[in-house]
Amino acid sequence: MTAQTDRLNTALAGRYRIERQLGEGGMATVYLAHDVKHDRDVALKILRPELAESLGRDRFLREIQLAAKLSHPHILPLYDSGDAGGPLFYVMPNVDGHSLRDRLKVERLLPVEEAVRIATEVAGALDHAHRHGIIHRDVKPENIMLQDGHALVADFGIGKALGDAASDTLTQGGMTVGTPAYMSPEQAVGDAVDARSDIYSLGCVLYEMIVGEQPFTGPTAQAVIAKRFVQTPLDVAALREGVPRPVARAVQKALARVAIDRYDTAALFVTSLSEIEAVSAKPAAPEKSLAVLPFTNLSSDPENEFFADGITEEILNALATIPDLRVAGRASSFSFKGKTQDLHAIGEALNVRTVLEGSVRRSGRRVRITAQLSDVTDGFRMWSERYDREIEDVFAVQDEIATAIAAKLKTTLQQNPVVSAQRAPENIEAYEAYVKGRALLYRRGSALKQGLAMMEQALRLDPQYGLAWAGVADTYSILGFFGQVPPDVARAKGGEAAANAMRFAPDLAESHCARAMQLLMFEWDWAGAERAFKRSIELNPGYGQAGAWYNTFWRGIACGAWEDALAGAKECQARDRRSGYLAAIVALQYAIPFHEPSAEEWVNLAMELDPDAFMTLWARQIFLASIRDWPRAIDAAQSALAASGRLAVALQFLGTSLVESGDSAGARAVYQEMRSRAVREYVTPMQLAAVAAALGDTDVAVSHCREAFAIRDPGIVTFARGWPGAQHVQALPEFRRLVASIGLPGFVVGTEG
Repeated sequence: MTAQTDRLNTALAGRYRIERQLGEGGMATVYLAHDVKHDRDVALKILRPELAESLGRDRFLREIQLAAKLSHPHILPLYDSGDAGGPLFYVMPNVDGHSLRDRLKVERLLPVEEAVRIATEVAGALDHAHRHGIIHRDVKPENIMLQDGHALVADFGIGKALGDAASDTLTQGGMTVGTPAYMSPEQAVGDAVDARSDIYSLGCVLYEMIVGEQPFTGPTAQAVIAKRFVQTPLDVAALREGVPRPVARAVQKALARVAIDRYDTAALFVTSLSEIEAVSAKPAAPEKSLAVLPFTNLSSDPENEFFADGITEEILNALATIPDLRVAGRASSFSFKGKTQDLHAIGEALNVRTVLEGSVRRSGRRVRITAQLSDVTDGFRMWSERYDREIEDVFAVQDEIATAIAAKLKTTLQQNPVVSAQRAPENIEAYEAYVKGRALLYRRGSALKQGLAMMEQALRLDPQYGLAWAGVADTYSILGFFGQVPPDVARAKGGEAAANAMRFAPDLAESHCARAMQLLMFEWDWAGAERAFKRSIELNPGYGQAGAWYNTFWRGIACGAWEDALAGAKECQARDRRSGYLAAIVALQYAIPFHEPSAEEWVNLAMELDPDAFMTLWARQIFLASIRDWPRAIDAAQSALAASGRLAVALQFLGTSLVESGDSAGARAVYQEMRSRAVREYVTPMQLAAVAAALGDTDVAVSHCREAFAIRDPGIVTFARGWPGAQHVQALPEFRRLVASIGLPGFVVGTEG
């Protein structure tokens, strides 16, 4: 026995008897000890003195106490902790087995199935801890014990304390919180860490189990850390035969350099690891399938970019009306804008057989448009043409191109001169302003009012431009829905715009969709809204906004037919798979009524496709509120608020989430902010009612509900069924009476919620 063990035995007399030293690491020395009271062998860890001094007794014991509450089959429990007359210690079971590191020293790499099983068990342990607010911070093979072949994760509890205590003292002592070979990039530079940091570390461990070495190696710890900022780990499927593609993809995503590109939860990592690899080859793209890539602007003025985009979109819209031609959606095609990828890769990504490319060169009142159609399987150019015309003839050129493409693909485009005329404004500058406005409208959030200004500019140039009127109506519908303008303004101006759209462009899908939304949101004309939506989709099945709104607002919110709404939203998304907006819409179909964790994969897809769009960030906020993950919902609220200029609808969800998390004071501060803003700008009564009801201010909430009914606040409709964060409002008898009085289809007081 050494002098150190003698001192420990004296300090721990009557509690533990030190038998021998088992090992020593950067943070602690491990002893085999005998628990005198319970007559059992245990592992007793003594923190290094410099760590103990930096941590302090109280902080150490507080963090250990939190970790001791974790109870999971794959977490090594904490039995005890304390002060051994100076040295700080904690006690765990003495595992009848060995660590994963011991196993890897012997075998170097493991069978793939076993490696995935161990990683799955560790991920389950991490997910449990993360849901209790505990981040491990040092996931590595040494901290994964194997007992009867199954994983037990050790050392929960000291990571956060060490992180809080990180200082020059620790750095000078040569110690860091975490282990360089497994440390996430954000942890390596001392940034705040969350669950995704542990997922990165677990990805490193799984990589090592499969490949036989760590993702990043080097002569020094600094070299190892530096590599993860400049290198991407090799694909494990390329390094070892027999690794399923889903596993390789999961490892790659877990090791993403930026945290937002990783899995948000360890549970999602497990889901990806367990995906079944497709046994059959990917179905060949339909013979009659096409992607219209954004035409390149070759003009010297970058403002002509919108002009080129508009030509692309009009050709795409025309071709999308052909029943037997599958056309990739706008967002999917435009996702390749400015990118140089070979046609075969584009065809694979969009599952199409042919691709239409083109360019636009504008000079004064002349324009040159080139277009070419290619087969993606062999790059064969099936058709090409160049058009030199006056700028006013651009719409005729669009029709000519669409007709030529249809003929080459052995199908027929039913050209309707009336429809063509309704799509073409008298003024080409009006067209450009409209295209800019639509692009901004698709962004939602703070971009809406900029988009409205562009639509209004288009109408000043051409007061009979039906598409621009439809754009104005759409913008007021969205502004009214999100509470950015009062309902009477959205109803009056949006209603007038929808009427003008129908007057000047009665045969366009955009006009009928604009009218449908106004009828539903502000007129509460349910039958009229349904007819208008269906007519819009009939005119252009590929118009993604009509499909998204019909399924969300008519089938889901108005009728409560959420299963039909979800199926319909998925059909829309399948036509435009790279649309972040449609992915967010599908996520909402899951989250609003079903409160399903499976919505997260759709949120993640939206984040991957369009991470900065307000709809993406708002869908994430709603999803997290729907599954009652309050810490993440509150964090997501901050992102949505920052992206939208503190839009009140995101503020409302922050308020209700704070109430549910137990922070009533924070929620009341949010409510007061909303009330203060309501003095100088419009804030919807239903948004105020939601937070007031959650805070228990029933009379105030009822007053807000009555005001909302009086001014036709769309929140009366949207809050009626399943809306996350609105359950306290939905429980108010007066609110339910008000909803019943507007004749919402199928709404029965006492059965909805």
